[in-house]
Amino acid sequence: MSTKNVLGTELVPCSYDPLTGYFRDGCCNTDASDAGSHLVCVRVTREFLAFSASRGNDLSTPQPAYRFAGLEPGHRWCLCANRWREALEAGMAPPVILESTHSKALEFVTLAQLEKHRFQGALH
Repeated sequence: MSTKNVLGTELVPCSYDPLTGYFRDGCCNTDASDAGSHLVCVRVTREFLAFSASRGNDLSTPQPAYRFAGLEPGHRWCLCANRWREALEAGMAPPVILESTHSKALEFVTLAQLEKHRFQGALH
C-alpha cells in the first residue's frame, strides 16, 4: 500500500539534498515513533528560518553530530506539522509542496490552509 499525500495521490519525495524526513529517506513519511509529526514538505524562507530560531528550533546552524548541514532559504524540508501551524498563526508559514506533504498533516491543519500557501514553483 502506497503512502498518500494531502491531495490523495502517491506521496512524492520532498528532498534528497538536503536529505529530509523523519527517517531521512527524502520523504515526509511517519510512524508512531515520530513524536514531532514531520509531515509538511516546505520550501524554507529566510523569514521562516528566523521565526523557527526565535521559537528555539535553529534550523540554520549545522549540527555535524546529527549529520545536519543546516538549512538555507530555498531548501525543501519535512517540517513538524505543529511548527507549520504555529508559523501560519504568526503569519510566517513557509510555502508548502502539497504533493510531498503526508496526508496525516490534515490532522493538524486543513487542506485549504495548506493550499493557500502552496509553493508555485517547479516541483524539482
